[in-house]
Amino acid sequence: MATVPHLDGAMNGRRVFVLDTNVLLYDPNALGVFEEHNLVIPITVIEEIDLFKKDLNETGRNAREVSRRLDALRERGSLSKGVPMSGGGVLRVEMPSVKFNLPEGFGPRSNDNLILATVLGLAQRRSKGEVVFVTRDTNMRIKADALGITVNDYEHAHLDIDEQYTGVSTIEVPSSMIADSYSRGWIPADEIEVEGRFPNQFFVLRGDDQPNTTAMVRYDANKDRYRQVGRFKEGIWGIFARNKEQLFAMDLLMDDSLALVTLNGKAGTGKTLLAIACGLNRVLDEQQFSRMVVSRPIFPLGRDIGFLPGDLSEKLNPWMKPIFDNLELLCGESDSPNRNRNQAPNYQTLLDQGMIEVEPLTYIRGRSLPRQFLVVDEAQNLTPHEVKTVITRAGEGTKVILTGDPYQIDNPYVDALSNGLTYVVERFKNSPIAGHAMLMKGERSELAEAAANLL
Repeated sequence: MATVPHLDGAMNGRRVFVLDTNVLLYDPNALGVFEEHNLVIPITVIEEIDLFKKDLNETGRNAREVSRRLDALRERGSLSKGVPMSGGGVLRVEMPSVKFNLPEGFGPRSNDNLILATVLGLAQRRSKGEVVFVTRDTNMRIKADALGITVNDYEHAHLDIDEQYTGVSTIEVPSSMIADSYSRGWIPADEIEVEGRFPNQFFVLRGDDQPNTTAMVRYDANKDRYRQVGRFKEGIWGIFARNKEQLFAMDLLMDDSLALVTLNGKAGTGKTLLAIACGLNRVLDEQQFSRMVVSRPIFPLGRDIGFLPGDLSEKLNPWMKPIFDNLELLCGESDSPNRNRNQAPNYQTLLDQGMIEVEPLTYIRGRSLPRQFLVVDEAQNLTPHEVKTVITRAGEGTKVILTGDPYQIDNPYVDALSNGLTYVVERFKNSPIAGHAMLMKGERSELAEAAANLL
């Protein structure tokens, strides 16, 4: 067995990264992303991971994966002295200092404070800046900084995005070209010079000499041309587009050549309503899909719902109420003055027949979903690993729609740049089978729009 130098001895000069519990629960692969640098995991982190290992959700699975990887490393040598990593670094499990040496004001010996004490003790034995604490917890970063510890967020969780991809651009073209687009229905790609265009990106064309003359087109990468965006003048299940972004969303949702559609935007922009309306049309009217599955994470993903009273449908009702509200609106019963509260909703027959399935994402792992219209609401609360689990459930002929608002996140392990929805938008923007639209204007009500902008 190779001799591994102790971190406090021969390894001086090489940066040491100390990982917090939330980093490993977010990404078990974090153990392998620091390459030639040394890793330290406080024993308190191992204790916290042990608390999650029995959870039947994504966090529990990540906790078990971390434990398995650490156990495999243990077979190479002593974790207390340091085990060599494939990238050239060394991983060690660090015991806290016998003396609890945090300044007054840090409160009792909580797990967070024990981790901070471990990092502080390690930093005091080494050169300044050589020990870096990595945590996804904002408060832990603040407290570590107050102690003079170099601290970072887990940058591997963040996408390098210069500007958020909205899926639409505005460009000036000759007015005659706009007239051609209406008469012919499409424009050859070589007639419009656009730098850095993406498949299925929308373009608002404005006449260079007549600014009020416009056309809306979408780039078709397969045919290398711009085609007119559908108008949907008759609406879809009684829903009519109220702005151009909603029209873009309908154009993507009704296109069978696209297997993945992402919709983001603030509250009240109609993301979920449009997705469900188009799903009802494709499943019930045009029968392009065998059923529509509408799902959303019970935060956090997979949280046990057994504490709620009643059978499964009654347990799910509080979590799935926003989806049922949209179904009521689309089925025309939410504003009925003669509606009996005890009467089953009109959509109940569709649920009983299996044409519509509403369920939490808890139960999606292991499933295969062929020829289904899968709508995942509140996708901003998913981690990249969780959203991969969802999309890989799609079988032949299935269309996946992810909706959400990256700025309304409840999951403490993700943020606006590291959540699953943003991750998918960025990774799939070059794919010809995916399309994205950002909805800007709230259409729920004048009050809801004002609240979204002012509060």
